[in-house]
Amino acid sequence: MEGFRNVTVLLLLIMGLFRLSGPAMAEESMRIAMEANSVSVYQGQRSLLCYRYEDVPFKPYVQQLYSPGGINVLRDAPHDHLHHHALMYAVAVDGVNFWEEQTEPGRQQHKLFGDMRIDKNGGAPNAGFTEQIDWINPRSKELLLKERRTIKVCQLNGVKATLLNWKSSLAVPSGRKSMTLTGSHYFGLGMRFLESMDKGGEFLNAAGQTGDIVRGAERLARADWCAYTAKADGKIVTIAIFGHAENQRHPTHWFTMTTPFAYLAATLNLHKEPLEVTSDKPLELRYAVAVWDGRIDKSKIDQVYQQWIDGQ
Repeated sequence: MEGFRNVTVLLLLIMGLFRLSGPAMAEESMRIAMEANSVSVYQGQRSLLCYRYEDVPFKPYVQQLYSPGGINVLRDAPHDHLHHHALMYAVAVDGVNFWEEQTEPGRQQHKLFGDMRIDKNGGAPNAGFTEQIDWINPRSKELLLKERRTIKVCQLNGVKATLLNWKSSLAVPSGRKSMTLTGSHYFGLGMRFLESMDKGGEFLNAAGQTGDIVRGAERLARADWCAYTAKADGKIVTIAIFGHAENQRHPTHWFTMTTPFAYLAATLNLHKEPLEVTSDKPLELRYAVAVWDGRIDKSKIDQVYQQWIDGQ
């Protein structure tokens, strides 16, 4: 079965390259590199992202994401929290915890890739793929959720930003009427930054609010987007996560913390409001991550957020 999946992915990649052969491919200069455990996207010789899908502890995730200047802003499995996998999505499903990787954690199992392509997004070339993921109960081996995850990345030349699109469709498997999503106040689409970015950074959100204290330096604030600016190995970068207006419980509940390390997550407020997903209506979630070199002010982040919304 594994060999079949690999052949399927290779054929999809070859088909995508045939669609893009000739002048269009040369003009866009983007490529997708398929490896045994990861998928990488390049524009010219520059890396844009690396996505891990196999030989991972318990979940696929974006392992590396680069600014236009070539700075990777993500950190994978730091010693203090081994389950922090760079940019990842996880919640609890019917009591099974897919976030922490401790006692019998849930497993997001990669099944196959599809729709791997390079095309245009609002005039900017982008590359990406769709992945099928099964959310498995480790004790019973029961299928709890079926996810269709789409990842796309591009570089917005006008505003000089790397933009990653993340779309997840979470569906209840056949034979079940519903599933209930729960979790801690930080469960959702979470991002762990480079170690050098843990100190001295600043959070900013579209609403201009600091949010409510949950515990210690941990806060929750509601806004269209939330951004973090800090020094990555001595160079200032700004990272923002956008939440789509059609997501449930919009505006997004943003989890932020600065001590003892920096973290940012887009959440559904599940620690207070469990969310039922029914068999007749999958949960559709759309987010984006923008990365700039330098310090970016609120008006420019608003501009890119609106550009993203208009392009959806």
